[in-house]
Amino acid sequence: MKRVVSVLLICFLAFSCSDSGGSSEKKTANTKPLVTAPAFDGDRAYDFVQKQVDFGPRVPNSQAHKEASIWLKEQFESFGAKVYMQEFESFAYDGTKLDLVNIIASYNPEAKKRILLAAHWDTRPFADRDKEDTRAPIDGANDGGSGVGVLLEVARVIGANEGPKVGVDIILFDGEDWGEHAEDGHIALPAGQETWWCLGSQYWSKNKHIPNYSAYYGILLDMVGAKDATFYYDGNSQQNAARVLTKVWERGHALGHGKYFVQKLGMAGIIDDHVYVNKLARIPMIDIIDYRPDEQWSFTPVWHTQADNMENIDRTTLKVVGEVVLSMLYNE
Repeated sequence: MKRVVSVLLICFLAFSCSDSGGSSEKKTANTKPLVTAPAFDGDRAYDFVQKQVDFGPRVPNSQAHKEASIWLKEQFESFGAKVYMQEFESFAYDGTKLDLVNIIASYNPEAKKRILLAAHWDTRPFADRDKEDTRAPIDGANDGGSGVGVLLEVARVIGANEGPKVGVDIILFDGEDWGEHAEDGHIALPAGQETWWCLGSQYWSKNKHIPNYSAYYGILLDMVGAKDATFYYDGNSQQNAARVLTKVWERGHALGHGKYFVQKLGMAGIIDDHVYVNKLARIPMIDIIDYRPDEQWSFTPVWHTQADNMENIDRTTLKVVGEVVLSMLYNE
Protein backbone atom coordinates (compact mmCIF):
# COMPACT_ATOMS: atom_id res chain seq x y z
CA MET A 1 0.00 0.00 0.00
CA LYS A 2 2.03 2.93 1.24
CA ARG A 3 4.62 3.79 3.83
CA VAL A 4 3.89 5.70 7.02
CA VAL A 5 6.50 8.37 7.60
CA SER A 6 5.39 9.25 11.13
CA VAL A 7 2.33 8.73 13.25
CA LEU A 8 0.80 11.28 15.60
CA LEU A 9 -2.61 11.12 17.19
CA ILE A 10 -3.71 14.48 18.60
CA CYS A 11 -6.95 16.27 19.06
CA PHE A 12 -7.41 18.62 16.12
CA LEU A 13 -10.80 20.13 16.82
CA ALA A 14 -12.19 21.45 20.08
CA PHE A 15 -15.58 20.04 19.28
CA SER A 16 -17.10 16.82 18.00
CA CYS A 17 -20.35 15.84 16.37
CA SER A 18 -22.67 13.26 17.87
CA ASP A 19 -23.80 11.47 14.72
CA SER A 20 -24.74 7.84 15.20
CA GLY A 21 -25.03 5.88 12.02
CA GLY A 22 -27.68 5.98 9.31
CA SER A 23 -27.54 7.80 5.99
CA SER A 24 -30.24 10.47 6.26
CA GLU A 25 -29.02 13.86 5.07
CA LYS A 26 -28.99 16.74 7.52
CA LYS A 27 -28.52 20.48 7.34
CA THR A 28 -25.06 21.53 8.48
CA ALA A 29 -24.35 24.80 10.27
CA ASN A 30 -23.98 27.86 8.03
CA THR A 31 -24.75 25.90 4.86
CA LYS A 32 -27.74 25.48 2.63
CA PRO A 33 -29.64 22.17 2.75
CA LEU A 34 -27.87 19.37 0.95
CA VAL A 35 -29.02 18.15 -2.42
CA THR A 36 -29.87 14.47 -2.17
CA ALA A 37 -27.49 12.45 -4.33
CA PRO A 38 -28.63 9.31 -6.15
CA ALA A 39 -28.43 6.16 -4.03
CA PHE A 40 -25.12 4.36 -3.67
CA ASP A 41 -25.44 0.56 -3.67
CA GLY A 42 -23.04 -1.04 -1.20
CA ASP A 43 -23.81 -4.51 -2.54
CA ARG A 44 -22.77 -3.52 -6.04
CA ALA A 45 -19.57 -1.97 -4.71
CA TYR A 46 -18.87 -5.20 -2.86
CA ASP A 47 -19.41 -7.17 -6.07
CA PHE A 48 -16.94 -4.90 -7.87
CA VAL A 49 -14.34 -5.67 -5.20
CA GLN A 50 -15.08 -9.39 -5.50
CA LYS A 51 -14.60 -9.31 -9.26
CA GLN A 52 -11.18 -7.73 -8.89
CA VAL A 53 -10.12 -10.34 -6.36
CA ASP A 54 -11.36 -13.08 -8.70
CA PHE A 55 -8.69 -12.07 -11.20
CA GLY A 56 -6.06 -12.86 -8.56
CA PRO A 57 -3.39 -10.48 -7.28
CA ARG A 58 -3.22 -7.56 -9.74
CA VAL A 59 0.55 -7.36 -9.64
CA PRO A 60 2.13 -5.41 -12.52
CA ASN A 61 3.51 -7.60 -15.33
CA SER A 62 1.14 -10.45 -14.42
CA GLN A 63 -1.68 -11.90 -16.51
CA ALA A 64 -4.18 -10.99 -13.77
CA HIS A 65 -3.03 -7.38 -13.99
CA LYS A 66 -3.53 -7.32 -17.74
CA GLU A 67 -6.96 -8.94 -17.61
CA ALA A 68 -8.14 -6.68 -14.82
CA SER A 69 -7.09 -3.56 -16.75
CA ILE A 70 -9.22 -4.64 -19.72
CA TRP A 71 -12.20 -5.33 -17.46
CA LEU A 72 -11.87 -1.96 -15.70
CA LYS A 73 -11.78 -0.13 -19.03
CA GLU A 74 -14.87 -1.98 -20.23
CA GLN A 75 -16.72 -1.26 -16.99
CA PHE A 76 -16.13 2.47 -17.19
CA GLU A 77 -17.11 2.54 -20.86
CA SER A 78 -20.31 0.66 -20.09
CA PHE A 79 -21.11 3.40 -17.56
CA GLY A 80 -20.80 6.08 -20.23
CA ALA A 81 -17.35 7.45 -19.39
CA LYS A 82 -14.68 8.55 -21.82
CA VAL A 83 -11.72 6.34 -20.94
CA TYR A 84 -8.01 7.04 -21.32
CA MET A 85 -5.45 4.25 -20.88
CA GLN A 86 -2.18 5.96 -19.93
CA GLU A 87 0.47 3.33 -20.51
CA PHE A 88 4.01 3.89 -19.24
CA GLU A 89 7.11 2.08 -18.04
CA SER A 90 8.84 2.35 -14.70
CA PHE A 91 11.26 0.35 -12.59
CA ALA A 92 10.91 -1.42 -9.27
CA TYR A 93 13.43 -1.09 -6.46
CA ASP A 94 15.33 -4.18 -7.65
CA GLY A 95 15.57 -3.02 -11.25
CA THR A 96 12.56 -4.96 -12.58
CA LYS A 97 10.97 -3.14 -15.51
CA LEU A 98 7.26 -2.61 -14.91
CA ASP A 99 4.62 -2.20 -17.60
CA LEU A 100 2.01 0.04 -16.02
CA VAL A 101 -1.21 1.78 -16.97
CA ASN A 102 -3.21 4.52 -15.30
CA ILE A 103 -6.91 4.16 -16.13
CA ILE A 104 -8.79 7.47 -16.39
CA ALA A 105 -12.58 7.77 -16.77
CA SER A 106 -14.10 11.19 -17.46
CA TYR A 107 -17.65 12.53 -17.24
CA ASN A 108 -19.01 15.85 -18.49
CA PRO A 109 -15.76 16.69 -20.33
CA GLU A 110 -16.88 20.17 -21.35
CA ALA A 111 -17.29 21.34 -17.74
CA LYS A 112 -14.55 23.70 -16.61
CA LYS A 113 -15.01 22.98 -12.92
CA ARG A 114 -13.80 19.43 -12.31
CA ILE A 115 -13.53 17.10 -9.34
CA LEU A 116 -10.85 14.41 -9.33
CA LEU A 117 -11.45 11.04 -7.66
CA ALA A 118 -8.71 8.43 -7.37
CA ALA A 119 -7.64 5.07 -6.00
CA HIS A 120 -4.88 2.61 -6.86
CA TRP A 121 -5.81 -0.60 -8.66
CA ASP A 122 -2.59 -2.62 -8.43
CA THR A 123 -1.79 -4.98 -5.55
CA ARG A 124 1.37 -5.59 -3.57
CA PRO A 125 3.65 -8.31 -4.97
CA PHE A 126 4.68 -9.55 -1.53
CA ALA A 127 2.96 -9.87 1.84
CA ASP A 128 5.84 -8.38 3.79
CA ARG A 129 3.82 -8.15 7.05
CA ASP A 130 2.66 -11.77 6.85
CA LYS A 131 3.59 -14.20 9.62
CA GLU A 132 4.04 -17.14 7.26
CA ASP A 133 5.17 -16.07 3.78
CA THR A 134 6.50 -12.56 3.28
CA ARG A 135 7.05 -13.18 -0.45
CA ALA A 136 3.50 -14.17 -1.40
CA PRO A 137 1.42 -11.69 -3.43
CA ILE A 138 -1.75 -10.42 -1.77
CA ASP A 139 -5.36 -10.36 -2.93
CA GLY A 140 -5.57 -6.68 -2.05
CA ALA A 141 -9.31 -6.78 -1.43
CA ASN A 142 -9.08 -3.76 0.86
CA ASP A 143 -5.70 -2.33 -0.13
CA GLY A 144 -6.53 -1.39 -3.68
CA GLY A 145 -9.74 -3.26 -4.40
CA SER A 146 -12.02 -1.37 -2.03
CA GLY A 147 -11.26 2.10 -3.39
CA VAL A 148 -11.71 0.86 -6.94
CA GLY A 149 -14.98 -0.85 -6.00
CA VAL A 150 -16.38 2.38 -4.58
CA LEU A 151 -15.32 4.39 -7.62
CA LEU A 152 -16.82 1.87 -10.04
CA GLU A 153 -20.15 2.18 -8.23
CA VAL A 154 -19.82 5.99 -8.29
CA ALA A 155 -19.26 5.75 -12.05
CA ARG A 156 -22.27 3.47 -12.46
CA VAL A 157 -24.48 5.86 -10.50
CA ILE A 158 -23.36 8.85 -12.57
CA GLY A 159 -23.94 6.95 -15.79
CA ALA A 160 -27.40 5.75 -14.75
CA ASN A 161 -28.68 9.13 -13.51
CA GLU A 162 -28.48 12.78 -14.35
CA GLY A 163 -24.88 13.50 -13.50
CA PRO A 164 -23.56 16.25 -11.23
CA LYS A 165 -23.10 19.73 -12.68
CA VAL A 166 -19.34 19.53 -12.37
CA GLY A 167 -17.03 17.45 -14.48
CA VAL A 168 -15.80 14.27 -12.81
CA ASP A 169 -12.54 12.48 -13.55
CA ILE A 170 -11.76 9.11 -11.96
CA ILE A 171 -8.15 7.97 -12.02
CA LEU A 172 -7.07 4.47 -11.07
CA PHE A 173 -3.35 4.78 -10.41
CA ASP A 174 -1.06 1.86 -11.17
CA GLY A 175 2.17 0.92 -9.44
CA GLU A 176 1.25 2.39 -6.07
CA ASP A 177 1.97 -0.66 -3.99
CA TRP A 178 5.11 -2.32 -5.33
CA GLY A 179 7.34 -0.22 -3.13
CA GLU A 180 10.21 -2.03 -1.43
CA HIS A 181 10.83 -5.20 0.54
CA ALA A 182 12.73 -4.56 3.77
CA GLU A 183 14.88 -7.67 3.32
CA ASP A 184 16.23 -6.65 -0.10
CA GLY A 185 18.72 -4.16 -1.40
CA HIS A 186 17.72 -1.78 -4.17
CA ILE A 187 19.10 0.22 -7.06
CA ALA A 188 19.40 3.99 -6.97
CA LEU A 189 16.20 5.89 -7.64
CA PRO A 190 15.95 7.02 -11.27
CA ALA A 191 16.43 10.73 -11.84
CA GLY A 192 13.26 12.66 -11.08
CA GLN A 193 11.61 9.82 -9.16
CA GLU A 194 10.93 10.54 -5.50
CA THR A 195 10.09 7.08 -4.14
CA TRP A 196 9.58 3.46 -5.17
CA TRP A 197 5.94 3.83 -4.15
CA CYS A 198 3.11 5.64 -5.96
CA LEU A 199 4.61 5.24 -9.43
CA GLY A 200 1.36 5.93 -11.26
CA SER A 201 0.55 9.16 -9.45
CA GLN A 202 4.10 10.40 -9.87
CA TYR A 203 3.91 9.75 -13.60
CA TRP A 204 0.43 11.20 -14.14
CA SER A 205 1.21 14.31 -12.11
CA LYS A 206 4.05 15.09 -14.52
CA ASN A 207 2.27 13.80 -17.67
CA LYS A 208 -1.42 14.57 -17.35
CA HIS A 209 -3.79 12.78 -19.71
CA ILE A 210 -4.96 16.18 -20.99
CA PRO A 211 -2.43 19.04 -21.30
CA ASN A 212 -2.91 21.70 -18.62
CA TYR A 213 -5.54 19.59 -16.88
CA SER A 214 -6.57 20.83 -13.47
CA ALA A 215 -9.30 20.15 -10.94
CA TYR A 216 -11.01 22.14 -8.21
CA TYR A 217 -9.96 19.46 -5.73
CA GLY A 218 -9.38 15.72 -5.45
CA ILE A 219 -10.37 12.85 -3.18
CA LEU A 220 -8.20 9.73 -2.89
CA LEU A 221 -9.71 6.49 -1.56
CA ASP A 222 -7.40 3.90 -0.03
CA MET A 223 -8.38 0.97 2.19
CA VAL A 224 -12.02 2.04 2.49
CA GLY A 225 -13.70 -1.36 2.78
CA ALA A 226 -12.94 -2.89 6.17
CA LYS A 227 -15.45 -3.41 8.94
CA ASP A 228 -15.37 -0.72 11.64
CA ALA A 229 -13.10 1.49 9.55
CA THR A 230 -12.08 4.85 11.01
CA PHE A 231 -10.99 7.69 8.78
CA TYR A 232 -8.86 10.32 10.49
CA TYR A 233 -7.29 13.46 9.07
CA ASP A 234 -3.77 12.98 7.72
CA GLY A 235 -1.07 15.61 7.88
CA ASN A 236 -0.47 15.89 4.14
CA SER A 237 -4.15 16.45 3.44
CA GLN A 238 -4.32 18.99 6.23
CA GLN A 239 -1.31 20.88 4.93
CA ASN A 240 -2.26 20.92 1.25
CA ALA A 241 -6.06 20.77 1.17
CA ALA A 242 -7.33 21.71 4.63
CA ARG A 243 -10.58 23.30 3.45
CA VAL A 244 -11.45 20.24 1.37
CA LEU A 245 -10.54 17.94 4.25
CA THR A 246 -12.81 19.78 6.66
CA LYS A 247 -15.65 19.90 4.15
CA VAL A 248 -15.54 16.17 3.41
CA TRP A 249 -15.42 15.16 7.07
CA GLU A 250 -18.25 17.57 7.92
CA ARG A 251 -20.25 16.05 5.07
CA GLY A 252 -19.65 12.62 6.56
CA HIS A 253 -21.11 13.86 9.83
CA ALA A 254 -24.02 15.56 8.09
CA LEU A 255 -24.89 12.24 6.46
CA GLY A 256 -24.84 10.46 9.83
CA HIS A 257 -21.45 8.77 9.44
CA GLY A 258 -19.58 10.50 12.23
CA LYS A 259 -18.31 7.25 13.78
CA TYR A 260 -16.37 6.61 10.58
CA PHE A 261 -15.14 10.14 9.87
CA VAL A 262 -13.17 11.05 12.99
CA GLN A 263 -12.34 14.75 13.20
CA LYS A 264 -8.87 14.29 14.64
CA LEU A 265 -5.40 14.12 13.17
CA GLY A 266 -4.20 10.55 12.83
CA MET A 267 -1.14 10.33 10.59
CA ALA A 268 1.21 13.27 10.55
CA GLY A 269 2.94 11.95 7.45
CA ILE A 270 2.22 9.19 4.96
CA ILE A 271 3.36 8.37 1.44
CA ASP A 272 0.24 7.87 -0.67
CA ASP A 273 -0.85 8.98 -4.12
CA HIS A 274 -2.32 12.28 -2.91
CA VAL A 275 1.16 13.47 -1.92
CA TYR A 276 2.25 13.67 -5.56
CA VAL A 277 -1.03 15.02 -6.88
CA ASN A 278 -0.62 17.85 -4.39
CA LYS A 279 3.10 18.39 -4.87
CA LEU A 280 3.58 17.79 -8.59
CA ALA A 281 0.15 18.31 -10.17
CA ARG A 282 -0.72 21.23 -7.86
CA ILE A 283 -4.23 19.91 -7.27
CA PRO A 284 -5.43 19.98 -3.64
CA MET A 285 -6.21 16.36 -2.86
CA ILE A 286 -7.15 14.65 0.40
CA ASP A 287 -6.86 11.01 1.40
CA ILE A 288 -9.71 8.96 2.88
CA ILE A 289 -7.78 6.08 4.41
CA ASP A 290 -8.57 3.67 7.24
CA TYR A 291 -6.34 4.52 10.22
CA ARG A 292 -6.22 2.36 13.36
CA PRO A 293 -4.36 4.16 16.17
CA ASP A 294 -4.18 1.05 18.36
CA GLU A 295 -2.67 -1.24 15.71
CA GLN A 296 1.08 -1.85 15.40
CA TRP A 297 1.36 -0.48 11.88
CA SER A 298 -1.51 2.03 12.22
CA PHE A 299 -3.64 0.21 9.65
CA THR A 300 -5.92 -2.84 9.77
CA PRO A 301 -4.32 -6.04 11.13
CA VAL A 302 -4.45 -7.64 7.65
CA TRP A 303 -2.48 -4.82 5.98
CA HIS A 304 0.18 -6.25 3.66
CA THR A 305 -0.69 -9.83 4.59
CA GLN A 306 -2.34 -12.71 2.75
CA ALA A 307 -5.42 -12.11 4.91
CA ASP A 308 -6.29 -8.97 2.95
CA ASN A 309 -9.12 -10.86 1.28
CA MET A 310 -12.89 -10.70 0.87
CA GLU A 311 -13.50 -11.93 4.42
CA ASN A 312 -12.48 -8.49 5.60
CA ILE A 313 -14.63 -6.42 3.22
CA ASP A 314 -17.77 -4.83 4.64
CA ARG A 315 -20.66 -3.61 2.50
CA THR A 316 -21.65 -0.93 5.00
CA THR A 317 -18.21 0.70 5.01
CA LEU A 318 -18.17 0.78 1.22
CA LYS A 319 -21.63 2.35 1.22
CA VAL A 320 -20.67 5.00 3.79
CA VAL A 321 -17.69 6.15 1.76
CA GLY A 322 -19.63 6.07 -1.49
CA GLU A 323 -22.45 8.15 -0.06
CA VAL A 324 -20.03 10.83 1.10
CA VAL A 325 -18.28 10.96 -2.28
CA LEU A 326 -21.54 11.17 -4.22
CA SER A 327 -22.88 13.87 -1.91
CA MET A 328 -19.75 15.93 -2.47
CA LEU A 329 -20.15 15.63 -6.25
CA TYR A 330 -23.85 16.44 -6.38
CA ASN A 331 -23.54 19.44 -4.07
CA GLU A 332 -20.86 21.27 -6.04
